[in-house]
Amino acid sequence: MRHRYQITVTDYRGARHFTLSQLMRRTLAGALAGLALIFLGGFLVIHLLAGKVGTLNQEVAKLQALHDSIANDNAALMTERRQLQDEVEDKARALSAISAEIDQIEILVGLQPEPERPLVQRIDTASQTAFEKRLMLESIPSGFPVESGRVTSSFGMRRHPIHDRMAKHGGVDLRAPRGTPIYATADGLVEWASKHHNSGLGKMVKLVHNYGFSTIYGHLDDIDVEVGRYVKRGELLGYSGNTGASTAPHLHYEVRYLQRRLDPSPFLKWSLEDYDILFTKEDRVQWESLAEVVRRTASVPERPSLRQAQSWSATLP
Repeated sequence: MRHRYQITVTDYRGARHFTLSQLMRRTLAGALAGLALIFLGGFLVIHLLAGKVGTLNQEVAKLQALHDSIANDNAALMTERRQLQDEVEDKARALSAISAEIDQIEILVGLQPEPERPLVQRIDTASQTAFEKRLMLESIPSGFPVESGRVTSSFGMRRHPIHDRMAKHGGVDLRAPRGTPIYATADGLVEWASKHHNSGLGKMVKLVHNYGFSTIYGHLDDIDVEVGRYVKRGELLGYSGNTGASTAPHLHYEVRYLQRRLDPSPFLKWSLEDYDILFTKEDRVQWESLAEVVRRTASVPERPSLRQAQSWSATLP
């Protein structure tokens, strides 16, 4: 027996009757379910699209921040470039003036002026005697403070071995097992000789030298000098260790000029045999005026004879 459904609609015109079969009912139910699925699917699609739009907005914000950062860095680099260009021009003018003065010095000492030669070679040939070179090598840091002569970490930016972040290394690390003797690299006065808490260098010695130079020896195990003592180049300062912020025994060595850290590498290689390397590698020191001061110092009445100066210079490292 077929199931039929009767629908009665009543209005002002009276009652009307409509009959629906079971098939029509199922068709209607299916249509309603389809519409419901369509609405549900549309809702889900809209929700997903809204999430992607939010993600895209975050990416756009990050890109905009990166763009702004790059623009600021570029502006800073342009400013630094202009400053460096001005410094280069100033140095060029100063070198030109010095070159003219060197011409006069060479003429006075009976040499033929050679403008095409490097300035440091002309200064060396024209003015500095063996005794003056000895004074500079004793007064300004030169050579290695340890016998190994091996650099394990250079001067400049590096990843900090303890804090695991990029940071500037203000000196060089030298291979020095615990108990290695540490020697002064120039004549000087002991300004610090104890543990230094703020720098992480542990037990540290700081020497103050002539002409604005100073040196620092860090991570020591034992210290053999005291504050206020005057030491000569090559004198024992202490022994290497692993004190302070250090992962293994070594020596942290710094060279400073007017409290500004310099790359110690050219100072380590500086010797009588390779005398010009320091002047060509380190241009932040006014070597010309310093050489003039050394020249005046070497001109005192007690200045030794040329034979004495030559014998002393032969013993230099």
